[in-house]
Amino acid sequence: MSYKDLSTAHQLLSDLFKWPSSAAEWQQYKLSDEQVGFFKENGYLPNVKMLDEKQVEQIRNEIAELADVKHPGHHLFYEFHSNESADPSTILFHALGAWRITDGLHDVLWNPRFVMAASQLLGNVPVRFWHDQLFCKPPKKGGVVAWHQDYSYWTRTKPIAHLTCWCGLDDSTIENGCLQYVPGSQRWGLLDKPELAGNMMGIMDYLTPQQREEFRPVYVETKAGEAIFHHSLTLHGSSENKSDRPRRAFVLNVFEDGVKSDTDDELLAGVPAVPKGNKMEGQFFPLLFDGIK
Repeated sequence: MSYKDLSTAHQLLSDLFKWPSSAAEWQQYKLSDEQVGFFKENGYLPNVKMLDEKQVEQIRNEIAELADVKHPGHHLFYEFHSNESADPSTILFHALGAWRITDGLHDVLWNPRFVMAASQLLGNVPVRFWHDQLFCKPPKKGGVVAWHQDYSYWTRTKPIAHLTCWCGLDDSTIENGCLQYVPGSQRWGLLDKPELAGNMMGIMDYLTPQQREEFRPVYVETKAGEAIFHHSLTLHGSSENKSDRPRRAFVLNVFEDGVKSDTDDELLAGVPAVPKGNKMEGQFFPLLFDGIK
Protein backbone atom coordinates (compact mmCIF):
# COMPACT_ATOMS: atom_id res chain seq x y z
CA MET A 1 0.00 0.00 0.00
CA SER A 2 1.08 3.62 -0.43
CA TYR A 3 2.30 5.53 2.61
CA LYS A 4 3.03 9.24 2.91
CA ASP A 5 6.76 9.99 2.78
CA LEU A 6 7.40 12.66 5.40
CA SER A 7 10.75 13.62 3.83
CA THR A 8 8.80 16.06 1.65
CA ALA A 9 7.94 18.14 4.76
CA HIS A 10 10.79 20.34 5.96
CA GLN A 11 9.15 21.76 9.07
CA LEU A 12 7.37 20.58 12.23
CA LEU A 13 4.30 18.43 11.54
CA SER A 14 3.00 17.98 15.09
CA ASP A 15 2.78 19.91 18.35
CA LEU A 16 5.55 17.84 19.97
CA PHE A 17 7.93 20.82 19.71
CA LYS A 18 7.43 24.58 19.29
CA TRP A 19 9.62 26.51 16.84
CA PRO A 20 10.77 29.82 18.43
CA SER A 21 9.26 32.94 16.90
CA SER A 22 11.89 35.44 18.07
CA ALA A 23 15.61 35.76 18.76
CA ALA A 24 14.78 36.10 22.46
CA GLU A 25 12.98 32.73 22.48
CA TRP A 26 16.01 31.04 20.94
CA GLN A 27 18.28 32.10 23.81
CA GLN A 28 16.85 29.49 26.21
CA TYR A 29 18.21 26.71 24.00
CA LYS A 30 21.79 27.94 23.69
CA LEU A 31 24.66 25.91 25.09
CA SER A 32 26.98 27.66 27.53
CA ASP A 33 30.52 28.67 26.63
CA GLU A 34 31.69 25.97 29.06
CA GLN A 35 29.75 23.29 27.20
CA VAL A 36 31.13 24.36 23.82
CA GLY A 37 34.63 24.45 25.31
CA PHE A 38 34.24 20.92 26.73
CA PHE A 39 33.19 19.67 23.29
CA LYS A 40 36.15 21.28 21.54
CA GLU A 41 38.60 19.78 24.03
CA ASN A 42 37.14 16.28 24.38
CA GLY A 43 35.27 15.68 21.12
CA TYR A 44 31.95 14.99 22.83
CA LEU A 45 29.42 16.77 25.04
CA PRO A 46 27.33 14.69 27.49
CA ASN A 47 24.04 15.16 29.33
CA VAL A 48 22.36 17.76 27.12
CA LYS A 49 18.62 17.93 27.92
CA MET A 50 16.79 17.13 24.69
CA LEU A 51 13.32 15.67 25.42
CA ASP A 52 10.73 15.87 28.21
CA GLU A 53 8.82 12.83 29.50
CA LYS A 54 5.92 13.23 27.06
CA GLN A 55 8.28 13.50 24.09
CA VAL A 56 10.28 10.46 25.25
CA GLU A 57 7.12 8.39 25.56
CA GLN A 58 5.89 9.29 22.08
CA ILE A 59 9.21 8.41 20.46
CA ARG A 60 9.36 5.10 22.36
CA ASN A 61 5.88 4.22 21.09
CA GLU A 62 6.77 5.11 17.51
CA ILE A 63 9.90 2.95 17.60
CA ALA A 64 7.85 0.03 18.94
CA GLU A 65 5.49 0.43 15.97
CA LEU A 66 8.34 0.65 13.46
CA ALA A 67 10.02 -2.50 14.78
CA ASP A 68 7.18 -4.44 13.11
CA VAL A 69 8.36 -5.31 9.59
CA LYS A 70 4.69 -5.25 8.48
CA HIS A 71 4.38 -1.53 9.24
CA PRO A 72 2.96 0.10 6.06
CA GLY A 73 5.78 2.63 5.87
CA HIS A 74 8.56 0.09 6.18
CA HIS A 75 9.75 0.48 2.59
CA LEU A 76 10.82 4.05 3.41
CA PHE A 77 13.71 2.92 5.62
CA TYR A 78 17.16 3.31 4.03
CA GLU A 79 18.31 0.32 6.09
CA PHE A 80 16.52 -1.98 8.53
CA HIS A 81 18.23 -4.64 10.61
CA SER A 82 16.10 -6.49 13.15
CA ASN A 83 19.41 -7.85 14.38
CA GLU A 84 22.72 -6.48 13.11
CA SER A 85 24.77 -8.19 15.81
CA ALA A 86 27.63 -10.40 14.62
CA ASP A 87 27.02 -12.56 17.71
CA PRO A 88 23.86 -14.68 17.23
CA SER A 89 23.32 -14.81 21.00
CA THR A 90 22.80 -11.04 21.18
CA ILE A 91 20.48 -8.56 19.47
CA LEU A 92 21.15 -5.08 18.08
CA PHE A 93 18.19 -3.45 16.34
CA HIS A 94 19.51 -0.79 13.94
CA ALA A 95 17.60 1.17 11.30
CA LEU A 96 18.03 4.33 9.18
CA GLY A 97 15.25 6.51 7.78
CA ALA A 98 12.59 6.65 10.51
CA TRP A 99 12.19 10.40 9.94
CA ARG A 100 10.32 9.57 6.73
CA ILE A 101 7.68 7.46 8.48
CA THR A 102 6.32 8.80 11.81
CA ASP A 103 5.57 12.34 12.99
CA GLY A 104 7.63 12.31 16.18
CA LEU A 105 10.77 10.83 14.64
CA HIS A 106 10.36 13.36 11.83
CA ASP A 107 9.91 16.31 14.16
CA VAL A 108 12.94 15.56 16.38
CA LEU A 109 15.00 16.96 13.47
CA TRP A 110 13.41 20.36 14.11
CA ASN A 111 13.63 20.22 17.91
CA PRO A 112 14.92 23.73 18.80
CA ARG A 113 17.19 22.29 21.49
CA PHE A 114 18.82 20.06 18.90
CA VAL A 115 19.31 22.49 16.03
CA MET A 116 20.61 25.28 18.28
CA ALA A 117 23.21 23.03 19.91
CA ALA A 118 24.21 21.47 16.58
CA SER A 119 24.81 24.88 15.03
CA GLN A 120 26.94 26.02 17.97
CA LEU A 121 29.05 22.87 18.05
CA LEU A 122 29.70 23.02 14.30
CA GLY A 123 30.93 26.60 14.71
CA ASN A 124 27.74 28.71 14.62
CA VAL A 125 26.89 27.69 11.06
CA PRO A 126 23.75 26.61 9.16
CA VAL A 127 22.97 22.93 9.78
CA ARG A 128 21.84 20.40 7.18
CA PHE A 129 20.47 16.88 7.81
CA TRP A 130 22.43 13.78 6.78
CA HIS A 131 20.43 10.83 8.16
CA ASP A 132 18.95 9.36 11.32
CA GLN A 133 19.44 6.04 13.08
CA LEU A 134 17.61 3.90 15.63
CA PHE A 135 19.59 1.74 18.07
CA CYS A 136 17.78 -0.62 20.45
CA LYS A 137 19.37 -3.12 22.81
CA PRO A 138 16.82 -5.43 24.45
CA PRO A 139 17.21 -6.56 28.08
CA LYS A 140 19.81 -9.23 28.90
CA LYS A 141 20.88 -9.84 25.29
CA GLY A 142 21.53 -6.44 23.74
CA GLY A 143 24.58 -6.55 21.46
CA VAL A 144 27.62 -4.29 21.20
CA VAL A 145 28.36 -1.35 18.93
CA ALA A 146 32.08 -1.67 18.19
CA TRP A 147 34.54 1.18 18.71
CA HIS A 148 34.42 3.39 15.62
CA GLN A 149 34.47 6.90 14.16
CA ASP A 150 31.23 7.91 12.46
CA TYR A 151 32.95 9.64 9.57
CA SER A 152 34.76 6.42 8.59
CA TYR A 153 31.33 5.32 7.24
CA TRP A 154 30.62 8.71 5.61
CA THR A 155 33.69 9.36 3.45
CA ARG A 156 31.35 9.68 0.45
CA THR A 157 30.70 13.25 1.68
CA LYS A 158 33.34 15.98 2.05
CA PRO A 159 34.79 17.97 3.74
CA ILE A 160 34.65 16.64 7.31
CA ALA A 161 32.15 18.99 8.93
CA HIS A 162 29.82 16.42 10.49
CA LEU A 163 28.22 16.03 13.92
CA THR A 164 26.28 13.27 15.69
CA CYS A 165 23.58 13.61 18.35
CA TRP A 166 22.73 10.42 20.26
CA CYS A 167 19.54 10.77 22.32
CA GLY A 168 18.61 8.17 24.92
CA LEU A 169 15.03 7.05 25.50
CA ASP A 170 15.91 5.09 28.66
CA ASP A 171 18.33 5.74 31.47
CA SER A 172 21.65 4.61 30.02
CA THR A 173 24.07 2.94 32.43
CA ILE A 174 27.26 0.90 32.36
CA GLU A 175 25.14 -2.21 32.98
CA ASN A 176 22.81 -1.69 30.02
CA GLY A 177 25.46 -0.62 27.51
CA CYS A 178 25.85 3.15 27.72
CA LEU A 179 28.11 4.97 25.29
CA GLN A 180 31.85 5.16 25.90
CA TYR A 181 34.22 7.76 24.45
CA VAL A 182 37.96 8.27 24.11
CA PRO A 183 38.42 11.97 24.97
CA GLY A 184 40.55 13.86 22.46
CA SER A 185 40.44 11.10 19.83
CA GLN A 186 38.86 13.51 17.33
CA ARG A 187 42.43 14.74 16.79
CA TRP A 188 43.74 11.30 15.72
CA GLY A 189 42.70 11.69 12.08
CA LEU A 190 40.62 9.24 10.06
CA LEU A 191 41.06 5.57 11.01
CA ASP A 192 40.06 2.44 9.12
CA LYS A 193 36.52 1.33 9.86
CA PRO A 194 35.69 -1.87 11.75
CA GLU A 195 32.50 -3.93 11.47
CA LEU A 196 29.97 -1.80 13.37
CA ALA A 197 28.26 -4.66 15.19
CA GLY A 198 31.24 -7.01 15.25
CA ASN A 199 34.16 -7.32 17.66
CA MET A 200 33.88 -4.51 20.23
CA MET A 201 37.66 -4.00 20.27
CA GLY A 202 38.30 -4.47 16.53
CA ILE A 203 39.51 -0.87 16.24
CA MET A 204 42.67 -1.73 18.16
CA ASP A 205 44.05 -3.35 14.99
CA TYR A 206 44.08 0.10 13.35
CA LEU A 207 45.67 2.15 16.16
CA THR A 208 49.30 3.23 16.44
CA PRO A 209 51.25 2.31 19.59
CA GLN A 210 50.79 5.88 20.86
CA GLN A 211 47.04 5.80 20.19
CA ARG A 212 46.74 2.49 22.04
CA GLU A 213 48.49 4.11 24.99
CA GLU A 214 46.06 7.05 24.86
CA PHE A 215 43.04 4.75 24.50
CA ARG A 216 41.44 5.49 27.87
CA PRO A 217 37.65 5.15 27.52
CA VAL A 218 35.16 7.12 29.60
CA TYR A 219 31.69 5.74 30.31
CA VAL A 220 28.94 8.33 29.77
CA GLU A 221 25.73 7.51 31.64
CA THR A 222 22.61 9.50 30.75
CA LYS A 223 19.01 9.96 31.87
CA ALA A 224 16.11 9.30 29.47
CA GLY A 225 15.67 12.37 27.29
CA GLU A 226 19.32 13.43 27.53
CA ALA A 227 21.59 13.60 24.50
CA ILE A 228 25.29 13.28 23.82
CA PHE A 229 26.81 15.21 20.91
CA HIS A 230 30.07 14.05 19.38
CA HIS A 231 32.51 15.00 16.64
CA SER A 232 32.46 12.67 13.63
CA LEU A 233 36.08 11.56 14.30
CA THR A 234 35.65 10.88 18.04
CA LEU A 235 36.09 7.21 18.88
CA HIS A 236 33.05 5.77 20.63
CA GLY A 237 31.25 2.48 21.16
CA SER A 238 28.96 0.66 23.58
CA SER A 239 28.99 -2.75 25.19
CA GLU A 240 26.27 -5.35 25.75
CA ASN A 241 23.04 -4.74 27.64
CA LYS A 242 23.29 -7.13 30.58
CA SER A 243 20.50 -5.49 32.57
CA ASP A 244 16.79 -6.33 32.76
CA ARG A 245 15.89 -2.99 31.10
CA PRO A 246 15.93 -1.96 27.42
CA ARG A 247 18.39 0.61 26.09
CA ARG A 248 16.71 2.49 23.27
CA ALA A 249 17.99 5.57 21.43
CA PHE A 250 17.73 7.53 18.24
CA VAL A 251 20.62 9.27 16.50
CA LEU A 252 20.62 12.39 14.33
CA ASN A 253 23.56 12.91 11.98
CA VAL A 254 24.06 16.37 10.50
CA PHE A 255 26.70 18.46 8.76
CA GLU A 256 27.51 22.07 8.03
CA ASP A 257 25.57 23.43 5.09
CA GLY A 258 27.90 23.30 2.09
CA VAL A 259 29.21 19.73 2.47
CA LYS A 260 29.35 18.04 -0.96
CA SER A 261 28.91 14.57 -2.37
CA ASP A 262 32.17 12.76 -3.12
CA THR A 263 30.66 9.98 -5.20
CA ASP A 264 28.40 9.48 -8.19
CA ASP A 265 26.92 6.43 -6.50
CA GLU A 266 23.80 6.27 -4.33
CA LEU A 267 24.40 7.93 -0.92
CA LEU A 268 21.49 6.24 0.88
CA ALA A 269 19.41 3.30 -0.36
CA GLY A 270 16.59 4.50 -2.60
CA VAL A 271 17.72 8.14 -2.60
CA PRO A 272 18.64 9.68 -5.97
CA ALA A 273 22.40 10.12 -6.33
CA VAL A 274 23.95 13.55 -5.75
CA PRO A 275 26.65 13.92 -8.43
CA LYS A 276 30.22 14.11 -7.13
CA GLY A 277 31.18 17.68 -6.31
CA ASN A 278 27.58 18.82 -5.93
CA LYS A 279 26.26 20.29 -2.70
CA MET A 280 24.24 17.98 -0.45
CA GLU A 281 20.72 19.42 -0.44
CA GLY A 282 17.15 18.77 -1.57
CA GLN A 283 14.33 16.58 -0.30
CA PHE A 284 16.46 14.09 1.63
CA PHE A 285 19.07 16.49 3.03
CA PRO A 286 17.00 19.44 4.29
CA LEU A 287 18.36 22.60 5.89
CA LEU A 288 17.40 22.37 9.56
CA PHE A 289 18.70 25.67 10.91
CA ASP A 290 19.97 28.80 9.24
CA GLY A 291 20.75 30.87 12.32
CA ILE A 292 18.60 32.94 14.66
CA LYS A 293 16.33 35.27 12.75
